[in-house]
Amino acid sequence: QVQVVESGGGLVQAGGSLRLSCAASAASGSIFSINSMGWYRQVPGKERELVAIKKTAESGVYADSVKGRFTISRDNAKNLVYLQMNSLKPEDTAVYYCNAHIRLRSSWIQENEYWGQGTQVTVSS
Repeated sequence: QVQVVESGGGLVQAGGSLRLSCAASAASGSIFSINSMGWYRQVPGKERELVAIKKTAESGVYADSVKGRFTISRDNAKNLVYLQMNSLKPEDTAVYYCNAHIRLRSSWIQENEYWGQGTQVTVSS
């Protein structure tokens, strides 16, 4: 079973910073590869939207709304992804979800998508 778990959300004042972390895990030796890890966010009444994504060995891709303020990074060896969020704005308030595209050793040809449970980020004015 694959687990994707986010952490690091919280309440912060506008202009402040937060660092989100996400760990993908499975039974020992079961993950063949993780092609990409990324972050999405969602607010009530709106569609879930891409924030940032990083494929293995490629630079991060960002939504225009966060470009220049957020930075995505990965620790491939530990199956971790981070989202450094600076200069936060009230509009950034949302539940942030970690996303990963993973191939398991048992079925390496098939790449599946996994989601975390989400972590709340609230930016006050």
